[in-house]
Amino acid sequence: MNRRPGPSRRAFLAGGVLTLATPHLLRAQDIAEAPEEGVRRNVSSFASQDWQDHFDTLGAAAIVCDTTSRALHFWSGDGSDYRIYPTSVPRTDELTKRGYTRIVRKKVGPDWTPTPSQKERFGWEYMPPGPDNPLGTHAMYLDWPAYLIHGTHDTRKIGRQSSDGCIGLFNPAIEELFAITPIGTQVRVI
Repeated sequence: MNRRPGPSRRAFLAGGVLTLATPHLLRAQDIAEAPEEGVRRNVSSFASQDWQDHFDTLGAAAIVCDTTSRALHFWSGDGSDYRIYPTSVPRTDELTKRGYTRIVRKKVGPDWTPTPSQKERFGWEYMPPGPDNPLGTHAMYLDWPAYLIHGTHDTRKIGRQSSDGCIGLFNPAIEELFAITPIGTQVRVI
């Protein structure tokens, strides 16, 4: 037989792959066993919630915007319809207003006027409806001035801390939510 001494080529390659992968496998195991404080996994974004943990009654409808998991939860007034949407959330806690509010106005094709602080910080100016408008295709206005639930044309923002205070959704999601959400819907931002 003409057999070469030592490990085979296949064994050598497998050993090399295992050697390169070991640090990554160990890090993944460490995270799974003891995740870092405050780290939330994307899976938690889609964990269902119970409206009774937030409201006494459903009223016209109810929305919970969870800024930690970056998800918006919607319940219809009769409780038969429950939906969850991925969202963008404010960049910082200072920009995040938390508490109870309600939908006071809705608009298809919203125009956008930046707040005085946005004008000062970024030089932003008024923007009419259209593909460059940061409010996307639909907007629902809260009774807190300058806070909205709206769409976005920039899909990279969803799932991230990327807004200046508002809750953003993909345009198809805000269009769907807009259609089923009545004026007067109660909203809680947590």
